Amino acid sequence: MNLALRDLRHNLGRFLLTCVGLGLLLGVALAMVGIYGGVVEEALSLARNMRADLWVVEGGSRGPFAEASRIPGDVREAVARLPGVREAGSLTFQTVEARHGGGPGGVVPDEDQVRERAGEAGRQRSGTVLRLQVVGYEPDRPGGPPGILEGRGITRGRLEMVADRSAGLPLGAVVEMANLRYRVVGISTRAVSTGGDPLAWITLRDSQDLQFRLSPPAARRAQQGGGGAPPQDTVNAVIARLSPHADATAVAAEIRRWKHFSALTGAEQENVLTRSVVDKARKQIGLFTTVLLLVSAVIVALIIYTLTMDKMREIATLKLIGAPDRTIVALVMQQALLLGAVSFVSGTSLLLAVKDHFPRRVVLGVEEVSGFGVLVFVICLLASLLGVRYALRIEPAQALGG
Repeated sequence: MNLALRDLRHNLGRFLLTCVGLGLLLGVALAMVGIYGGVVEEALSLARNMRADLWVVEGGSRGPFAEASRIPGDVREAVARLPGVREAGSLTFQTVEARHGGGPGGVVPDEDQVRERAGEAGRQRSGTVLRLQVVGYEPDRPGGPPGILEGRGITRGRLEMVADRSAGLPLGAVVEMANLRYRVVGISTRAVSTGGDPLAWITLRDSQDLQFRLSPPAARRAQQGGGGAPPQDTVNAVIARLSPHADATAVAAEIRRWKHFSALTGAEQENVLTRSVVDKARKQIGLFTTVLLLVSAVIVALIIYTLTMDKMREIATLKLIGAPDRTIVALVMQQALLLGAVSFVSGTSLLLAVKDHFPRRVVLGVEEVSGFGVLVFVICLLASLLGVRYALRIEPAQALGG
């Protein structure tokens, strides 16, 4: 006869209610583990989707994700001529707030009409505001969308966009950015910025207009002040893909000898993203997860201690009839492990059912879930020691009311 199961059957309602409450707490702790993994994966997804072996950026800079970087667009040609470089492409990155009217449709004007509308002041704005990470790339070179789920890639050359599915934009939708209107012609997936914003791809020329071209009033003020307009052929980075036998470190060292330029290998760029860009968020999530686990351990210890106190007379009776201490210890520990197991299963099941509705990506694989389960097992085992200590101190005479 299993004394732990027999005792729980007598208090099944209270036990299940306790498991639900503890399961919610463990589910939140496991969600933080998944969010931690999601932050790291999102930080690396953009760089990995580019499939770049080399990043060429402004001298003294650590890349477009960590700090500002502006280099001339013709650097791509110099990089492409280096030994070992298979292909190279220029890229721009910028975060914008775009406006979407709410559905597909609308007519994308030609370039002259766009320029006329861009100069209109006080233009009425309406629609949903979207925050996007816009990538400008050259369609036939590296840096484009990693894959198209629906629609097609950019072929018209101007005022077309491929957006990530998480942006919620349907095919044919018209998106307005800085008084320019782009039509969504393709949908990609699992591509977000380091901050979790959906990615959108437009042509390099469109992105340069969006990022570097001054509005007409600002351009006139700059000319009157003698500053002039910034050069149009400016990019944030040049990426290169190397031949299979090329040494990325050697090619990067060659570029670093050039004046005003720096280079990072793909591994170095990923290290910058995880150790610099998302480092504070990673530490804060880790700290919060640790606090939740400590709180869970305290709650389990208090629950087991309370359950043990409720069975004081029963435990005293067991001792009075000669039950060994190991039987008492097994009773308490088995209840703690059952509490942890049921709570872990309920919390994990709930989290797996709703994790796709989180605003940020939640990454939970078999390793994360199983590792967390082992941790819950250890926590319950350690938390039961408080109840074990109390049970072993109960005197047999208390069974008789003494």
